Amino acid sequence: MPAPVPDLQLVAINLTRRCNLACAHCYLDADELGKPAPDELSTDEVRGLLDDIAAHHPQTLIVLSGGEPLLRRDLEEILRHGQRLGLSCVIGSNGALLTEARVGSLKRAGALGIGISIDSLQPERHDAFRGQPGSWHKTLRGIEQCRRQGLDFQIHFTVTDDNYREIDAVVDFAAASGARVVNFFFIVCTGRAKSAGRIRNQRHEASLQRLIASQQRHPDLIIRPRCAPWFKRVAWHNDPQASINRIGGREGDGCLAGTSYCRVAPNGDVTACPYIESAVGNIRQQPLSRIWAEADDFQRLRGAELGGKCGRCEFRALCGGCRARPLALGNDLMDEDPACSYRPRQVPVIEPVGDLTPPMHWTEDAQQRLQRIPGFIRKMIRQRAEAHARDCGDRQVTLAHLQALTAARFGDRVPWRRPGSGEDER
Repeated sequence: MPAPVPDLQLVAINLTRRCNLACAHCYLDADELGKPAPDELSTDEVRGLLDDIAAHHPQTLIVLSGGEPLLRRDLEEILRHGQRLGLSCVIGSNGALLTEARVGSLKRAGALGIGISIDSLQPERHDAFRGQPGSWHKTLRGIEQCRRQGLDFQIHFTVTDDNYREIDAVVDFAAASGARVVNFFFIVCTGRAKSAGRIRNQRHEASLQRLIASQQRHPDLIIRPRCAPWFKRVAWHNDPQASINRIGGREGDGCLAGTSYCRVAPNGDVTACPYIESAVGNIRQQPLSRIWAEADDFQRLRGAELGGKCGRCEFRALCGGCRARPLALGNDLMDEDPACSYRPRQVPVIEPVGDLTPPMHWTEDAQQRLQRIPGFIRKMIRQRAEAHARDCGDRQVTLAHLQALTAARFGDRVPWRRPGSGEDER
Protein backbone atom coordinates (compact mmCIF):
# COMPACT_ATOMS: atom_id res chain seq x y z
CA MET A 1 0.00 0.00 0.00
CA PRO A 2 1.48 3.41 -0.97
CA ALA A 3 2.32 5.83 1.81
CA PRO A 4 -0.31 8.52 2.45
CA VAL A 5 0.35 11.88 0.83
CA PRO A 6 1.33 14.42 3.50
CA ASP A 7 -0.57 17.67 3.86
CA LEU A 8 0.73 20.50 1.72
CA GLN A 9 0.92 23.19 4.38
CA LEU A 10 2.83 25.92 2.57
CA VAL A 11 3.31 26.90 -1.09
CA ALA A 12 5.55 29.75 -2.23
CA ILE A 13 4.49 31.09 -5.63
CA ASN A 14 7.16 33.20 -7.30
CA LEU A 15 4.88 35.35 -9.45
CA THR A 16 7.65 37.11 -11.38
CA ARG A 17 11.40 37.45 -11.85
CA ARG A 18 11.06 41.22 -12.14
CA CYS A 19 12.21 43.36 -9.23
CA ASN A 20 12.65 47.03 -8.42
CA LEU A 21 15.88 46.20 -6.53
CA ALA A 22 19.00 44.12 -7.24
CA CYS A 23 19.67 42.25 -4.00
CA ALA A 24 23.03 40.58 -3.53
CA HIS A 25 21.53 37.36 -2.14
CA CYS A 26 18.62 36.81 -4.56
CA TYR A 27 18.14 33.06 -5.12
CA LEU A 28 16.07 33.80 -8.23
CA ASP A 29 18.69 36.16 -9.71
CA ALA A 30 15.73 38.47 -10.33
CA ASP A 31 15.88 41.00 -13.15
CA GLU A 32 15.67 44.68 -12.27
CA LEU A 33 12.34 45.95 -13.61
CA GLY A 34 12.05 45.17 -17.34
CA LYS A 35 9.13 43.44 -19.03
CA PRO A 36 7.53 40.19 -17.86
CA ALA A 37 9.32 37.12 -19.16
CA PRO A 38 7.42 35.45 -22.03
CA ASP A 39 7.01 32.27 -19.98
CA GLU A 40 5.67 34.01 -16.85
CA LEU A 41 2.46 32.46 -15.52
CA SER A 42 -0.62 34.36 -16.63
CA THR A 43 -3.41 35.52 -14.35
CA ASP A 44 -5.61 32.62 -15.47
CA GLU A 45 -2.81 30.12 -14.86
CA VAL A 46 -2.26 31.40 -11.33
CA ARG A 47 -6.01 31.24 -10.73
CA GLY A 48 -6.02 27.64 -11.95
CA LEU A 49 -3.14 26.83 -9.61
CA LEU A 50 -5.10 28.24 -6.66
CA ASP A 51 -8.19 26.28 -7.75
CA ASP A 52 -6.16 23.06 -7.66
CA ILE A 53 -4.71 23.84 -4.23
CA ALA A 54 -8.14 24.70 -2.80
CA ALA A 55 -9.62 21.47 -4.16
CA HIS A 56 -6.96 19.15 -2.74
CA HIS A 57 -5.21 21.02 0.11
CA PRO A 58 -7.60 23.77 1.27
CA GLN A 59 -5.67 24.51 4.48
CA THR A 60 -2.49 25.46 2.60
CA LEU A 61 -0.92 28.86 3.29
CA ILE A 62 -0.05 30.64 0.03
CA VAL A 63 2.97 32.96 -0.06
CA LEU A 64 2.92 35.24 -3.12
CA SER A 65 6.49 36.28 -3.79
CA GLY A 66 8.88 37.21 -6.58
CA GLY A 67 11.13 38.93 -7.62
CA GLU A 68 8.89 41.65 -6.32
CA PRO A 69 5.22 40.56 -6.47
CA LEU A 70 3.96 44.15 -6.21
CA LEU A 71 5.14 44.61 -9.81
CA ARG A 72 2.36 42.26 -10.94
CA ARG A 73 -0.61 44.47 -11.82
CA ASP A 74 -2.92 41.51 -11.20
CA LEU A 75 -1.72 40.87 -7.64
CA GLU A 76 -4.96 42.13 -6.08
CA GLU A 77 -6.98 40.07 -8.56
CA ILE A 78 -5.01 36.97 -7.53
CA LEU A 79 -5.58 37.77 -3.84
CA ARG A 80 -9.30 38.21 -4.37
CA HIS A 81 -9.50 34.85 -6.15
CA GLY A 82 -7.67 33.15 -3.30
CA GLN A 83 -9.99 34.77 -0.79
CA ARG A 84 -13.08 33.56 -2.71
CA LEU A 85 -11.66 30.03 -2.55
CA GLY A 86 -11.16 30.30 1.21
CA LEU A 87 -7.37 30.17 0.93
CA SER A 88 -5.03 32.09 3.23
CA CYS A 89 -2.72 34.30 1.18
CA VAL A 90 0.23 36.40 2.32
CA ILE A 91 2.88 38.37 0.43
CA GLY A 92 6.68 38.41 0.51
CA SER A 93 8.08 41.82 -0.49
CA ASN A 94 11.10 44.10 -0.16
CA GLY A 95 8.62 46.71 1.05
CA ALA A 96 9.91 49.63 -1.04
CA LEU A 97 6.68 49.87 -3.09
CA LEU A 98 4.30 49.78 -0.13
CA THR A 99 2.66 53.17 -0.50
CA GLU A 100 -0.40 54.19 1.50
CA ALA A 101 -2.67 53.42 -1.45
CA ARG A 102 -1.09 50.05 -2.21
CA VAL A 103 -1.25 48.82 1.39
CA GLY A 104 -4.95 49.68 1.48
CA SER A 105 -5.52 47.95 -1.85
CA LEU A 106 -3.75 44.76 -0.74
CA LYS A 107 -5.68 44.63 2.51
CA ARG A 108 -9.03 45.11 0.78
CA ALA A 109 -8.11 42.38 -1.72
CA GLY A 110 -7.69 39.87 1.10
CA ALA A 111 -3.98 39.77 1.98
CA LEU A 112 -3.68 38.40 5.50
CA GLY A 113 -0.19 39.78 5.99
CA ILE A 114 3.12 40.65 4.40
CA GLY A 115 6.74 39.71 5.03
CA ILE A 116 9.06 42.71 4.62
CA SER A 117 12.82 42.50 4.24
CA ILE A 118 15.17 44.61 6.37
CA ASP A 119 18.84 43.59 6.17
CA SER A 120 20.33 46.24 8.45
CA LEU A 121 19.24 49.06 10.69
CA GLN A 122 21.98 51.14 9.05
CA PRO A 123 20.43 52.64 5.89
CA GLU A 124 23.63 52.62 3.86
CA ARG A 125 24.33 48.95 4.64
CA HIS A 126 20.79 47.90 3.76
CA ASP A 127 20.86 49.93 0.54
CA ALA A 128 24.21 48.43 -0.51
CA PHE A 129 22.87 44.91 0.07
CA ARG A 130 19.63 45.69 -1.78
CA GLY A 131 21.39 47.39 -4.67
CA GLN A 132 19.56 50.73 -4.64
CA PRO A 133 20.13 53.96 -2.67
CA GLY A 134 17.11 55.11 -0.69
CA SER A 135 15.50 51.65 -0.46
CA TRP A 136 15.82 51.54 3.35
CA HIS A 137 13.76 54.70 3.84
CA LYS A 138 11.12 53.47 1.39
CA THR A 139 10.86 50.14 3.19
CA LEU A 140 10.53 51.85 6.58
CA ARG A 141 7.70 53.98 5.16
CA GLY A 142 6.05 50.78 3.94
CA ILE A 143 6.28 49.22 7.40
CA GLU A 144 4.69 52.32 8.90
CA GLN A 145 1.82 52.16 6.39
CA CYS A 146 1.17 48.51 7.29
CA ARG A 147 1.13 49.45 10.96
CA ARG A 148 -1.23 52.37 10.44
CA GLN A 149 -3.67 50.43 8.27
CA GLY A 150 -3.66 47.26 10.35
CA LEU A 151 -2.07 44.94 7.78
CA ASP A 152 -0.13 42.35 9.81
CA PHE A 153 3.54 42.16 8.88
CA GLN A 154 6.69 40.20 9.61
CA ILE A 155 10.30 41.29 9.41
CA HIS A 156 12.67 39.20 7.28
CA PHE A 157 16.40 39.55 7.94
CA THR A 158 19.15 37.79 5.98
CA VAL A 159 22.12 36.98 8.23
CA THR A 160 25.61 37.62 6.81
CA ASP A 161 29.12 38.22 8.13
CA ASP A 162 28.45 41.94 7.77
CA ASN A 163 25.27 42.19 9.81
CA TYR A 164 25.04 39.25 12.23
CA ARG A 165 25.92 41.51 15.15
CA GLU A 166 22.63 43.39 14.53
CA ILE A 167 20.41 40.43 15.42
CA ASP A 168 19.50 41.72 18.90
CA ALA A 169 18.80 45.23 17.60
CA VAL A 170 16.62 43.93 14.74
CA VAL A 171 14.51 41.90 17.17
CA ASP A 172 14.06 44.98 19.35
CA PHE A 173 13.13 47.01 16.27
CA ALA A 174 10.58 44.41 15.16
CA ALA A 175 8.95 44.34 18.60
CA ALA A 176 8.79 48.13 18.76
CA SER A 177 7.36 48.43 15.23
CA GLY A 178 4.52 46.01 15.89
CA ALA A 179 5.71 43.04 13.82
CA ARG A 180 4.18 39.64 14.61
CA VAL A 181 7.18 37.55 13.58
CA VAL A 182 10.89 37.95 12.79
CA ASN A 183 12.38 35.43 10.36
CA PHE A 184 16.17 35.18 10.18
CA PHE A 185 17.34 33.68 6.89
CA PHE A 186 20.70 31.93 6.58
CA ILE A 187 21.98 32.14 3.01
CA VAL A 188 21.89 29.16 0.67
CA CYS A 189 24.35 29.73 -2.16
CA THR A 190 22.09 29.72 -5.21
CA GLY A 191 21.39 32.47 -7.76
CA ARG A 192 23.26 35.68 -6.93
CA ALA A 193 23.88 34.37 -3.41
CA LYS A 194 26.77 32.31 -4.80
CA SER A 195 28.87 35.45 -4.44
CA ALA A 196 26.96 37.19 -1.60
CA GLY A 197 28.30 37.90 1.87
CA ARG A 198 27.47 34.57 3.47
CA ILE A 199 28.15 33.87 7.13
CA ARG A 200 30.99 31.65 8.32
CA ASN A 201 30.00 28.35 9.89
CA GLN A 202 31.47 29.20 13.29
CA ARG A 203 29.27 32.31 13.43
CA HIS A 204 26.14 30.28 12.76
CA GLU A 205 26.22 28.94 16.31
CA ALA A 206 26.71 32.38 17.88
CA SER A 207 23.87 33.81 15.77
CA LEU A 208 21.49 31.03 16.79
CA GLN A 209 22.36 31.57 20.44
CA ARG A 210 21.40 35.22 19.95
CA LEU A 211 18.02 34.16 18.55
CA ILE A 212 17.35 31.95 21.58
CA ALA A 213 18.28 34.77 23.97
CA SER A 214 16.14 37.22 21.99
CA GLN A 215 13.13 34.90 22.19
CA GLN A 216 13.53 34.85 25.97
CA ARG A 217 13.60 38.67 26.02
CA HIS A 218 10.54 38.92 23.75
CA PRO A 219 8.23 35.97 24.57
CA ASP A 220 5.29 37.58 22.73
CA LEU A 221 7.21 37.81 19.44
CA ILE A 222 7.76 34.73 17.25
CA ILE A 223 11.47 34.57 16.36
CA ARG A 224 12.40 31.90 13.82
CA PRO A 225 15.53 30.86 11.95
CA ARG A 226 15.10 29.86 8.31
CA CYS A 227 17.38 27.41 6.48
CA ALA A 228 19.24 26.71 9.74
CA PRO A 229 17.68 23.48 11.03
CA TRP A 230 20.62 22.90 13.43
CA PHE A 231 18.88 25.56 15.53
CA LYS A 232 17.14 22.65 17.25
CA ARG A 233 20.48 21.13 18.25
CA VAL A 234 21.64 24.45 19.70
CA ALA A 235 18.36 24.83 21.59
CA TRP A 236 18.60 21.26 22.92
CA HIS A 237 22.09 21.87 24.29
CA ASN A 238 20.75 24.93 26.12
CA ASP A 239 17.79 23.08 27.62
CA PRO A 240 16.82 19.52 26.54
CA GLN A 241 13.36 19.90 28.11
CA ALA A 242 12.54 23.27 26.51
CA SER A 243 9.15 23.60 24.81
CA ILE A 244 10.78 24.11 21.41
CA ASN A 245 12.22 20.59 21.55
CA ARG A 246 8.74 19.08 21.67
CA ILE A 247 8.48 19.70 17.93
CA GLY A 248 10.38 17.55 15.42
CA GLY A 249 12.64 19.07 12.77
CA ARG A 250 10.28 18.53 9.86
CA GLU A 251 7.34 19.97 11.79
CA GLY A 252 8.46 23.56 12.11
CA ASP A 253 12.10 24.47 12.50
CA GLY A 254 13.81 21.96 10.23
CA CYS A 255 13.88 21.59 6.45
CA LEU A 256 10.28 21.46 5.21
CA ALA A 257 11.22 20.95 1.54
CA GLY A 258 9.02 18.33 -0.08
CA THR A 259 7.49 17.25 3.22
CA SER A 260 5.03 20.07 3.88
CA TYR A 261 6.30 22.80 1.53
CA CYS A 262 7.11 23.43 -2.12
CA ARG A 263 7.70 26.30 -4.53
CA VAL A 264 6.18 27.21 -7.91
CA ALA A 265 8.55 29.26 -10.08
CA PRO A 266 7.41 32.11 -12.39
CA ASN A 267 7.39 29.71 -15.37
CA GLY A 268 5.34 27.06 -13.53
CA ASP A 269 8.23 24.79 -12.55
CA VAL A 270 7.75 23.05 -9.20
CA THR A 271 10.68 22.60 -6.82
CA ALA A 272 10.96 21.35 -3.26
CA CYS A 273 11.98 24.82 -2.07
CA PRO A 274 13.11 28.12 -3.61
CA TYR A 275 16.79 27.21 -3.11
CA ILE A 276 16.50 23.86 -4.91
CA GLU A 277 16.73 24.69 -8.60
CA SER A 278 15.93 21.28 -10.12
CA ALA A 279 12.26 21.05 -11.09
CA VAL A 280 10.19 17.93 -10.39
CA GLY A 281 7.39 18.98 -12.74
CA ASN A 282 5.54 21.94 -14.19
CA ILE A 283 1.96 22.98 -13.48
CA ARG A 284 1.40 23.55 -17.20
CA GLN A 285 1.83 19.80 -17.73
CA GLN A 286 0.48 18.40 -14.45
CA PRO A 287 -1.61 19.78 -11.60
CA LEU A 288 0.41 20.71 -8.54
CA SER A 289 -1.63 18.27 -6.45
CA ARG A 290 -0.42 15.37 -8.61
CA ILE A 291 3.19 16.57 -8.60
CA TRP A 292 3.04 16.89 -4.81
CA ALA A 293 1.76 13.32 -4.49
CA GLU A 294 4.03 11.60 -7.01
CA ALA A 295 7.35 13.43 -7.57
CA ASP A 296 10.34 11.13 -6.95
CA ASP A 297 12.43 13.77 -5.18
CA PHE A 298 9.55 14.54 -2.84
CA GLN A 299 9.33 10.84 -2.00
CA ARG A 300 13.05 10.80 -1.18
CA LEU A 301 12.72 13.84 1.06
CA ARG A 302 9.84 12.25 2.93
CA GLY A 303 11.85 9.08 3.49
CA ALA A 304 14.65 11.16 5.04
CA GLU A 305 17.40 8.59 4.35
CA LEU A 306 20.19 11.05 5.04
CA GLY A 307 23.81 10.63 3.95
CA GLY A 308 27.14 11.64 5.43
CA LYS A 309 27.30 12.93 8.98
CA CYS A 310 23.61 13.99 8.86
CA GLY A 311 22.70 10.32 8.57
CA ARG A 312 24.89 9.45 11.57
CA CYS A 313 23.91 12.43 13.73
CA GLU A 314 22.03 11.87 16.97
CA PHE A 315 20.05 15.07 16.26
CA ARG A 316 18.69 13.96 12.90
CA ALA A 317 15.11 13.65 14.26
CA LEU A 318 15.20 17.19 15.65
CA CYS A 319 17.15 18.70 12.75
CA GLY A 320 17.71 16.78 9.50
CA GLY A 321 19.89 19.42 7.89
CA CYS A 322 19.18 21.68 4.91
CA ARG A 323 18.61 19.71 1.69
CA ALA A 324 19.37 22.62 -0.66
CA ARG A 325 22.94 23.24 0.49
CA PRO A 326 24.45 19.92 -0.63
CA LEU A 327 22.79 20.36 -4.01
CA ALA A 328 24.25 23.87 -4.32
CA LEU A 329 27.73 22.29 -4.00
CA GLY A 330 26.99 19.67 -6.64
CA ASN A 331 26.31 16.85 -4.17
CA ASP A 332 23.25 14.66 -3.69
CA LEU A 333 19.94 15.91 -2.32
CA MET A 334 20.25 13.76 0.79
CA ASP A 335 23.94 14.41 1.53
CA GLU A 336 25.11 16.16 4.68
CA ASP A 337 24.49 19.86 5.23
CA PRO A 338 27.89 21.57 4.68
CA ALA A 339 26.94 24.58 6.81
CA CYS A 340 26.76 22.54 10.02
CA SER A 341 30.04 22.24 11.90
CA TYR A 342 28.80 19.71 14.47
CA ARG A 343 30.50 16.32 14.73
CA PRO A 344 28.07 13.52 15.62
CA ARG A 345 28.70 11.33 18.63
CA GLN A 346 28.09 7.61 18.85
CA VAL A 347 24.94 7.91 20.97
CA PRO A 348 21.26 7.01 20.38
CA VAL A 349 19.05 9.30 18.31
CA ILE A 350 17.60 12.18 20.35
CA GLU A 351 13.85 12.23 19.77
CA PRO A 352 11.58 15.26 20.19
CA VAL A 353 10.52 15.60 23.81
CA GLY A 354 6.88 15.39 22.75
CA ASP A 355 7.44 11.88 21.40
CA LEU A 356 8.57 10.73 24.83
CA THR A 357 5.66 12.11 26.86
CA PRO A 358 2.02 10.93 27.07
CA PRO A 359 -0.41 12.64 24.65
CA MET A 360 -2.22 15.65 26.01
CA HIS A 361 -6.00 15.64 26.45
CA TRP A 362 -8.11 18.62 25.36
CA THR A 363 -11.30 19.83 26.99
CA GLU A 364 -14.30 20.07 24.69
CA ASP A 365 -14.44 23.89 24.72
CA ALA A 366 -10.69 24.07 23.95
CA GLN A 367 -11.17 21.72 21.00
CA GLN A 368 -14.03 23.88 19.71
CA ARG A 369 -11.87 27.01 19.98
CA LEU A 370 -8.99 25.29 18.15
CA GLN A 371 -11.28 24.43 15.22
CA ARG A 372 -12.08 28.13 14.73
CA ILE A 373 -8.40 28.91 14.11
CA PRO A 374 -7.36 28.89 10.42
CA GLY A 375 -6.06 25.50 9.32
CA PHE A 376 -2.65 26.71 8.20
CA ILE A 377 -1.64 27.63 11.77
CA ARG A 378 -3.81 25.16 13.68
CA LYS A 379 -1.08 22.54 14.05
CA MET A 380 1.40 25.11 15.33
CA ILE A 381 -1.17 26.46 17.83
CA ARG A 382 -1.91 22.92 19.02
CA GLN A 383 1.78 22.24 19.62
CA ARG A 384 2.33 25.54 21.41
CA ALA A 385 -0.76 25.07 23.58
CA GLU A 386 0.28 21.56 24.62
CA ALA A 387 3.81 22.76 25.41
CA HIS A 388 2.36 25.66 27.44
CA ALA A 389 0.05 23.34 29.39
CA ARG A 390 2.93 20.98 30.20
CA ASP A 391 5.08 23.91 31.31
CA CYS A 392 2.23 24.87 33.65
CA GLY A 393 2.26 21.36 35.11
CA ASP A 394 -1.18 20.48 33.69
CA ARG A 395 -2.24 17.23 32.04
CA GLN A 396 -4.83 18.65 29.67
CA VAL A 397 -5.26 21.72 27.48
CA THR A 398 -8.10 23.98 28.57
CA LEU A 399 -9.74 27.06 27.15
CA ALA A 400 -7.80 29.09 29.72
CA HIS A 401 -4.49 27.93 28.21
CA LEU A 402 -5.59 29.07 24.73
CA GLN A 403 -6.87 32.38 26.07
CA ALA A 404 -3.58 33.04 27.86
CA LEU A 405 -1.52 32.31 24.75
CA THR A 406 -3.76 34.39 22.48
CA ALA A 407 -3.92 37.37 24.84
CA ALA A 408 -0.15 37.38 25.26
CA ARG A 409 0.42 37.14 21.52
CA PHE A 410 -2.28 39.39 20.03
CA GLY A 411 -3.97 41.37 22.79
CA ASP A 412 -7.28 42.65 21.41
CA ARG A 413 -6.24 42.26 17.74
CA VAL A 414 -6.92 38.58 17.14
CA PRO A 415 -6.29 38.09 13.40
CA TRP A 416 -8.79 35.27 12.85
CA ARG A 417 -11.76 36.90 14.58
CA ARG A 418 -14.54 37.43 12.07
CA PRO A 419 -15.50 41.12 11.95
CA GLY A 420 -18.85 41.70 13.59
CA SER A 421 -19.12 38.09 14.80
CA GLY A 422 -19.23 39.05 18.47
CA GLU A 423 -17.04 36.05 19.28
CA ASP A 424 -14.71 36.32 22.21
CA GLU A 425 -11.61 34.79 20.64
CA ARG A 426 -9.40 35.55 23.58
